[in-house]
Amino acid sequence: MSSNPHDDGVVAVKDFQGLARAVVPEHLWNYLSDGAGEQQSLMENELAWQEPWFVPKVMAGLSEVDTSISLLGRTLEHPILFAPTAMAKSYHPEGEAATMRAAVRTSTTYIQSALSGVPLDELGAIASQGSGSWWYQVYLHRDRSLTQSLVESAIAAGAQAVVLTVDSPTLGARDNDRRHDWGQMPDDGIAIHQRVFNPMLDSDFSWKDLEWLRALAADVPVWVKGILRADDAIAALDHGAVGVMVSNHGARNLDTIIPTAVALPRIVDAVASRAPIIVDGGIRRGTDIVRALALGADAVMIGRPYIWALASHGEDGVAYVAEVLRAELAMAMALVGVGSIKDLSTDILWD
Repeated sequence: MSSNPHDDGVVAVKDFQGLARAVVPEHLWNYLSDGAGEQQSLMENELAWQEPWFVPKVMAGLSEVDTSISLLGRTLEHPILFAPTAMAKSYHPEGEAATMRAAVRTSTTYIQSALSGVPLDELGAIASQGSGSWWYQVYLHRDRSLTQSLVESAIAAGAQAVVLTVDSPTLGARDNDRRHDWGQMPDDGIAIHQRVFNPMLDSDFSWKDLEWLRALAADVPVWVKGILRADDAIAALDHGAVGVMVSNHGARNLDTIIPTAVALPRIVDAVASRAPIIVDGGIRRGTDIVRALALGADAVMIGRPYIWALASHGEDGVAYVAEVLRAELAMAMALVGVGSIKDLSTDILWD
């Protein structure tokens, strides 16, 4: 492959999928790509962003398209964030460091996974070299001192927010992972086909644990990721979250779970501009982003696409993903007749 994704025929982010498949080992590809169970929700995550139909405004008199947003008081050049994805160094030797450099190049917010192969202070140093920003994703461990240590290290390294993932109290039925014994836990006598709980991550947590994390993070804002219900969104805000992330974990844990595009409107209605909302799950095109923002999201996250690009083209591939999606976003905005993200609304969607 060349160093330039365009030279390898990449014009849309899904073009990276086949290129990555050619270089990623099978067991690791399954871990990255598969969903839970029969993978119905994995497919529906993408399909759900195809509706409602766009109803463009014409003769809108557009001289430019502004893709910038304001998020937590900070102006970002576009609303495309890199979601937390585990073990990036498994796909490319530079892993999270390459992703962070790409985020800096493209003014993207990178949410660093707790399962990182690069020291947090190294990532923080990269982020400080440009206009990129980074947040830190964390789970609640059975050993709360481990969670505390990770959060404190991330904040010390410059993380500008903490993201608590709350949708994984148990493991999902990822068939191919189990076929390859991928992610096999320590030898505790539980066969992989019988295992339910993760011995490291806590399943016995509640909203009071969010309050604990909120106090631990002090002045650093805390997001809650994995929200699909309006009542959970309100509870997260009531217990100290600065905003919520509508996510079904890439359909990796529970099959036949509601697609994020379907869940989003009810959460938007319930939150009622009280706090920002970010959504992920199956976003692959600029049109998906426009639809998400029109439905009320403040920003979107992508996960698998930038890992595909990382695997095939490293830092340049990850940056290319952000650049392509931003360009497609601007194209779609112009074609629906809206020149600024703040003016996107359900008015451009067929009722």
